[in-house]
Amino acid sequence: MAQEEKKLHKIERLISNQKNIRNIATSAHIHHGKTAFTDNLLAAAGMMAAKNAGDLEEGMATWQHSDEQERLMTVDAANVSMVHDFQGEEYLINLIDTPGHVDFSGNVTRAMRAIDGTIVLVCASEGIMPQTETVLKQALRERVRPLLFINKVDRLIKELKCTPEQMQERFIKIYKDFNKLIERIAEPEYKEKWQVDINDGGVAFGSARDNWALSLPFMKKKGVSFKDIFKLYEMNEQERKDWTWKNAALYEVVLDMVVKHLPSPVEAQKYRIPKIWDGDLESDFGKQLLNCDPNGETAFVITRIVIDPRSGKEISAGRLFSGNLVPGMEVYLNNEKKTQRVQQVLVYNGIKPEQVETVTAGNVLAIAGIVGEVGETVTIKPQTPFSEIKHIFEPVITKAIEPKKIADLPKLVEVLRKVGKEDPSVRIEINEETGENLISGMGELHLEIIENRIVTEKGMEIKTSSPIVVYRETVIKKSEASEGRSPNKHNSFFITVEPLEDNVYEAIKRGELAERRYKKRDDNMFKKLSELGVSNDEIRNYRDIYKGNVFLDDTRGEVHMIEVIELILDAFEQVIDAGPLAREPCMKMKLRLADIKLHEDAIHRGPAQVYPAVRDSISDSMKQVGIVLFEPLQTHLIESPSDYMGAVTRLVSSKRGQLIDVSQDESGVQIKAKIPVSEMLGWASDLRSATEGRGVSSLIDQQFEKMPFELQNEIVRKIRSRKGLSENQ
Repeated sequence: MAQEEKKLHKIERLISNQKNIRNIATSAHIHHGKTAFTDNLLAAAGMMAAKNAGDLEEGMATWQHSDEQERLMTVDAANVSMVHDFQGEEYLINLIDTPGHVDFSGNVTRAMRAIDGTIVLVCASEGIMPQTETVLKQALRERVRPLLFINKVDRLIKELKCTPEQMQERFIKIYKDFNKLIERIAEPEYKEKWQVDINDGGVAFGSARDNWALSLPFMKKKGVSFKDIFKLYEMNEQERKDWTWKNAALYEVVLDMVVKHLPSPVEAQKYRIPKIWDGDLESDFGKQLLNCDPNGETAFVITRIVIDPRSGKEISAGRLFSGNLVPGMEVYLNNEKKTQRVQQVLVYNGIKPEQVETVTAGNVLAIAGIVGEVGETVTIKPQTPFSEIKHIFEPVITKAIEPKKIADLPKLVEVLRKVGKEDPSVRIEINEETGENLISGMGELHLEIIENRIVTEKGMEIKTSSPIVVYRETVIKKSEASEGRSPNKHNSFFITVEPLEDNVYEAIKRGELAERRYKKRDDNMFKKLSELGVSNDEIRNYRDIYKGNVFLDDTRGEVHMIEVIELILDAFEQVIDAGPLAREPCMKMKLRLADIKLHEDAIHRGPAQVYPAVRDSISDSMKQVGIVLFEPLQTHLIESPSDYMGAVTRLVSSKRGQLIDVSQDESGVQIKAKIPVSEMLGWASDLRSATEGRGVSSLIDQQFEKMPFELQNEIVRKIRSRKGLSENQ
């Protein structure tokens, strides 16, 4: 072949060779250098001009929105594909670059569903940071195997003036800390197996910005020592480029490491499917998924939706777990319960989606022509869908949003629906009755970027309220059964309410118990609840797990139960979504249907009779023991120079915060504190002024805790007046 084979043809040829595919992501704490790293890999694969690679001024290749360019950070997750030669074979590498800022961690969670391995970047001078731990949690929860890349080594030489010995000590410390984290977070089976080993090349180090990387086996192969790395920074730029390209090319070291240590889709699906799919593994479909069978039934999971600004068409990116996809085929969406037709099948050539005729199992790709939600399972005939993609943090900050011109309201509703599709970690609530539209996000920055995108990209003038915090309603002791009677007085429901056991609640939060309705005995649930010490009699009565609450049916021998149980569960879910105290969501409650009296005639026990009766019964039981408001708290790690320790602790206590831990070392002071979200509005600027711009804080965890009783009534009054609720509503 005289001319070089076109890249797209190369990618088309490798799509079907499953053994040689690697689906990976980059993940790290914010500003630890993921995007520059991806850019240099792309440049080496010849997908962008080498001179722009990793250049913040010119803009990163994977930044597709103008706001990413302005803020110099990645907000969305960008897909990239490239080809790499290793030991005489060609490999197709599909890579997703993910954001590091905690407000956008939802994009990381979704990217993890599509891949089998991740390169975790850690800054050589800062070491392991809270977000590093979060991205590891997200990876291990989806059974994605991590590798370690120690980045920004140039800072050790130029800023910290380390000696070669100190540099090696630094690497060993980061590598040991990383393995300790894996041992702490991973499932028992992978605690040892997935530790990274510095000697066999499971760890690499280098500088993404200067485009070089090394690992111990690679240094032996090329005869490079740590002293040579120091000489690098004495050379002029051209010499340095030539030396690194010959002896320490970033793409070669990193992609060799990926091919050698990360699994192909065929290996990975054998252990990932049991974790991310709840169906019967012995069925034909289950076996096809486990074996990543190219001839099996199509199973595609949507992990990201992009709306093309020119045509307004939805492009759904995701992972194909079995079967194949061809343009024109009819597919079934399991969550929407609809049949639709695929119009185009696209693979990534660099960052550009290109049309192809067919794609087989084990690839990351995109399809057009389908309108679904993120997390949708696309098959040929109805099948058990993949488990819901669980986000680590829930949205806690809400704003009311309205158009500047009232005539634009229908357009705003349409725009909000699109925004909710493109970023599912935003919660959009559109209230047709009051005309109030609420948008909830992970933090102030998250909402700010979304508002900005509505204005700039969707061309819509809007006004937003000041941020509102979402609370939770619950009970802290057990109630007696309260009677709820239907409007026609022919049906009665008796329901009790009590706090849910801590260990069951935690298991639901971790995603070990699927949140859904249970019609027949489910072995996974039975096994899990027995381990948690719930009695067999009680497990048999489980009917619904919904948003961290459970509903049990304790009645026996009621003939008409089968006809009304779905209606009862609907009413239960309505109360959980909007509790009796202030219409805030409820959490951590166990409800039991203790007794029931139904009219003989089906016509007298329809939805109009059952809903109000069940709602009244639950509300009365909750009011009987006193409804408690829980508020969201965030645990932050605040780092600043030691001189500002007093200022930071004063700031924390002025915000009703609790100090959990304070530690000091040569780099400054680290303060761990738990602060109510309602007090955290404007937190970033308060912290900057308290520490003269030298303090940083990062989110470690988020939870709900009981709010001080003296504040509860005032908050409830404010929420009710904001929602326009009268005394008796």
